[in-house]
Amino acid sequence: MLAYLLKRIAIGLVTLIVASAVVFLVLEIVPGDPALVMLGMNAEPEALAALREEMGLNQPVLMRYLGWVSGMATGDFGNSYTYSSPVLELIGERVMVSLPLALISLFLSTAIALPVGIFAASRRGKPADTISMGAAQIGVAIPNFWFALILIYLFAVWLRLVPAGGFPGWNAGLWAGFKALLLPAIALALPQAAILARVTRSAMLEVLGEDYIRTARAKGMPRRIVLWHHALRNALIPVLTILGLQFAFLLAGTIIIENVFYLPGLGRLIFQAITQRDLIVVEGVVMLLVATVIAVNILVDIGYAIVDPRLRTRR
Repeated sequence: MLAYLLKRIAIGLVTLIVASAVVFLVLEIVPGDPALVMLGMNAEPEALAALREEMGLNQPVLMRYLGWVSGMATGDFGNSYTYSSPVLELIGERVMVSLPLALISLFLSTAIALPVGIFAASRRGKPADTISMGAAQIGVAIPNFWFALILIYLFAVWLRLVPAGGFPGWNAGLWAGFKALLLPAIALALPQAAILARVTRSAMLEVLGEDYIRTARAKGMPRRIVLWHHALRNALIPVLTILGLQFAFLLAGTIIIENVFYLPGLGRLIFQAITQRDLIVVEGVVMLLVATVIAVNILVDIGYAIVDPRLRTRR
């Protein structure tokens, strides 16, 4: 198990290095001059030259890449030219919104999807199964920003139970911050719950056809015990895979939702940085998300071994 874990970490590091090169080169070939975008079309040539010198745009591409990578390795992500502050400081402020939002969304989607998927699998071919999977199909088809607009109208405009947008900050209290994140978390969780419910149902149906499940039922074991303690544990591997992918998506894919609810998170930060051509911020946020995806995949592989002891023996 230790050798497997070390191998996965080594593969993750190589992937991170390759991803850094791809991210840097993609942003390098984007048309337009960042200095010209920041200063405007009527900027003086001397001012443009000074800003290019300050941003390091006059250096060779390889030197800029090596300087950027070595800086990130030591915790120096550079300085934002739009916000005039360190990129790492900006990320630290914004991640305190995006990370709780992703965690709440992941919890809600899991709490909804697992019971629905198990319920549908245990009633295969019956009206309850058809209704559950029909609702899941609707959840997959409808985009999360549409859910967000409906939730704002119902709970913020009509019922006035929660704020329609904005974030008061965690200094205003845990409950105030949670209320501000509740609607965007639900809007993010519903489509993900629909996907996870369908995966859970498929995995459960495959497991429920195994011989050991029929043996447990033949011995008189209660249906609830068979479903939750035997079938679900063996159906968790594909579910864990989707959960890992969903967490990465929820952390990285909040650009639309954070703009709908006017949340100062990573999604809104990267949207503003792209609009303002603040490339150093874009590079820093994207690399943070890449590292998060790699770390989550390693944790999912560890979860495989925890759920299924046969994998530990095989590895």
